[in-house]
Amino acid sequence: MLNVLFSAEDARWPEYEGPLKQAFDKAGLDVALSRDHAPETVDYIVFAPNGPVSDFSPYTRCKALLSLWAGIESVADNQTLTQPLLRMVDHSLTQGMVEWVVGHALRHHLGMDAHINGQDGVWCNKAYPPIAAHRPVTILGLGALGAACGRALAALGFPVSGWSRTAKEITGLRCYYGAQGLQSALSGAEIVVLLLPDTPATENTLNAQTLSLLAKGAFVINPGRGPLIDDDALLSALDSGQVGHATLDVFRIEPLPPTHPFWSHPGVTVTPHIASFTRPESASEVIAAQILRGENGEPFLHVVNRDAGY
Repeated sequence: MLNVLFSAEDARWPEYEGPLKQAFDKAGLDVALSRDHAPETVDYIVFAPNGPVSDFSPYTRCKALLSLWAGIESVADNQTLTQPLLRMVDHSLTQGMVEWVVGHALRHHLGMDAHINGQDGVWCNKAYPPIAAHRPVTILGLGALGAACGRALAALGFPVSGWSRTAKEITGLRCYYGAQGLQSALSGAEIVVLLLPDTPATENTLNAQTLSLLAKGAFVINPGRGPLIDDDALLSALDSGQVGHATLDVFRIEPLPPTHPFWSHPGVTVTPHIASFTRPESASEVIAAQILRGENGEPFLHVVNRDAGY
């Protein structure tokens, strides 16, 4: 029997206990799932950073840490963690992100806000949007989420460029990498979507200089990480009209403080970190599949590169 420890915030346990047990049974795994196994008896940890475990050194038998989150930056640099750290890559999480990104991209592309907020009785306010083929989009970050969002937007007819730290090839996207590639990817972009990890190398990826590369009046959509954007530079770009609107789902401080200027700025839409989230039923199947791989001697999937931070 395998001992699997569930280490996440208290509210998640009743949501995950049933789906995890069902997924383990379906996979043919004999598992004792608990929140309080003795550390030295634990074979796997189902983990979220807001759970009780932060020191992994007592878990000497543990074969892997299975994250419930796509974002792992808060644990990747934990010096007590010597076990493989596995990122959550789940079709429901990915689909949720695709739907959120495509929805807001289309909202800005079609100019929906003008009509939703402009019911003034004036019929003649007709502003025709370009077709998608004439609206270049850039995705910063070409991991599982970024690639999926890029493919979905390309399928709608948008010319999509993508940028990543290292070279990638994704059908339907023009892919760039490296410092010079970032400049090329952003130049003339009318919609920019940020889906990069939060690392020292990605902080303030959008800053005064890079924002100046965008097409005048471009739209910025950030469901990735708050520190990817220099807040002051973005506010200046909004005030000058260089950026037409920013839809932001993530922030340097969460919840976003009530006094933060993003709340009151007419060019900013704030959403409360809802772009996508892990759903217990599908995530449990991913976790069971990873444990099954481990027990069958197969390599784990989506292992985090601790040196790179993602």
